[in-house]
Amino acid sequence: TEEEEESVILISDDEAESTLGNSVLLVDPLKKSALEEEKCEEVVDEECELMVTFCRQAKLMPHARYDCTIHPFERMECESCSPLGKNAEICNQCYCYICDKLASECQNWTALSLCHCNAHNKSKFWKDQRDFALAGVLVMFNLELTDIDADLRHGGSLLIKFMQELSVEYNKYLVGERMPPGQCECFCLPKLPPGQCDICRSRNMEVVYKYSGVFAVVTRFLNQAERESPKAAAVMLLGAAKEIALHKDPALSWQNLGHPASLKIAVPCLLQRITTQLQRMLVLCDFPKNLYEKFVNFFQSISLPCHCFGFSNSLNVLPWDHVLLTTVLKGQNITGQRTQKGRKVFLWETLPVIEARVEKLVDKNNYKEVVRYLRAVKCDDTKGLRDLRDKIPFYLCKTGDFLDAAHSLLFPVNSLACCTACRITPFQFEIYLKMFRTGSIPTGKDMVDSGPWITVGKWIIRDVLDLFLLAGSPLKDGVLIKQALKLLYSNVSLYRNPKCWSSLIMILGSSSLLEKSGHLHPLSLKEPPLDFQKGVLAASGGLLEELKARINVSLPPAVFAPHMHHEACLILAVQAIQQMLFCDLPYLTSFLEIALAFGNNFWALRLLLDHLSYEEHVLHGTVNLILRDL
Repeated sequence: TEEEEESVILISDDEAESTLGNSVLLVDPLKKSALEEEKCEEVVDEECELMVTFCRQAKLMPHARYDCTIHPFERMECESCSPLGKNAEICNQCYCYICDKLASECQNWTALSLCHCNAHNKSKFWKDQRDFALAGVLVMFNLELTDIDADLRHGGSLLIKFMQELSVEYNKYLVGERMPPGQCECFCLPKLPPGQCDICRSRNMEVVYKYSGVFAVVTRFLNQAERESPKAAAVMLLGAAKEIALHKDPALSWQNLGHPASLKIAVPCLLQRITTQLQRMLVLCDFPKNLYEKFVNFFQSISLPCHCFGFSNSLNVLPWDHVLLTTVLKGQNITGQRTQKGRKVFLWETLPVIEARVEKLVDKNNYKEVVRYLRAVKCDDTKGLRDLRDKIPFYLCKTGDFLDAAHSLLFPVNSLACCTACRITPFQFEIYLKMFRTGSIPTGKDMVDSGPWITVGKWIIRDVLDLFLLAGSPLKDGVLIKQALKLLYSNVSLYRNPKCWSSLIMILGSSSLLEKSGHLHPLSLKEPPLDFQKGVLAASGGLLEELKARINVSLPPAVFAPHMHHEACLILAVQAIQQMLFCDLPYLTSFLEIALAFGNNFWALRLLLDHLSYEEHVLHGTVNLILRDL
């Protein structure tokens, strides 16, 4: 039939085993007479009654030169000096194996020392030449041609230009600068002005090798890489790392030229920048697993000089699917350690990696995973890790767990020197009190860029088909006043700052409703009976002393009655302010700010001023503060 007469394409199944490689032959139907077809009949097997009735001549399609059926081809492993045998002869369908274009268009077909006509797919030498021709500088990353996309090619082209520019500047560095007589540079410690060091003059060091020009070229290239796409940037950074790792100091003795003129100081500085950026990219960028591994393997293959050995394992970054990391993020491992083949393995990462992981988790609003990770991970940079852990209470508030957030402010993580409360600012103190009081959180990813406020919520599953939203519960007034006072007693700068006391008074005298802008709604609390005030004041002295000692106290229910808990907490805060004024009045910068925070609750302000009048020096100091404010 006509459908059966269609063309047939024969393609080699395995390039490694077939002598035809990837060449293609197209068998076209040719119009023949019945007589010609009969002449083609040939009995192949009489028993099976197999007979070839006719055969057709194949139309030759484009093919590699070594597969040409017209001209013979001689194979050698790496002969490139001159054409072998008749390898230079071609038909009109022969293609160059290296250039991947018609042999008639190849400029190096018979060029001396190149001779592409000798190339074939059984030689590792010619395969490498082909890969380099098609992949360019990217061939050193051991990438498959299918892995190379536009971003990688762009990064490779920029890397080639950089290597050419760097080669020129590095050759200038190797030549050095010849110093005029009497102006010999001092390389000793401490460094003396030129021509004044007898030791350096006696060594007759007239040639100085300054790496500054090379450093400037590399720095410009790294700046450019940071503006490119992740794949292109990775290629550029890794290529730059390999290039500068090959640089040698030609000076016979140490030349103290400082940074960045000294190679042994400048190269580690550049590698630090490169590895830090690559660490962040491996965490933040979703590279394909195959590409991720090839980037890491390429860096590990770089032969680092002795002054850069510290960077050998810089890119040993745990992938996101690593067993230990995933168990920590899921909450199945809270310590960050596991036993593997009888040895304890810890979740230990560098600070740039930790910062990148936190950044990515926060961008995805995975605040619970951020808290689990920061509590479990370990790092050499204890201060940097401590600064990141100081944000744990804020992340807990973002999840709606305000009580845990309040406790985490006062208790260190993994026995660090001190708790987060020791380092919070007055601004952060006010933000935390707002969140604890109202159960609302800022929508921003940190406190500085808070954005509009919303009520935090979390999804609760009662059964398979019942899903509902439960708002995060704010702290009760009794818990709020205790945690606020503990924070003030834990941080001297907060304790002596009138802004913090005014924030406490304002929040205790406000509604639990919060506007989107973050403004509170003040309440006008009715003045409680005099006996009630005296009872709260009598109990406050012991409570405040216990809070200063960080003892977990309980407010007596007889005094802090539920129907007057707002008023009782406000009186307790007044008593705390009185004690602060008696002891730390000289450190106070303002009193009017505290007084204005009482709003319409004049009875509480009067209670404060009544007790200040008992001590003459306190009264005089307070009046002086008010006059200064006015």
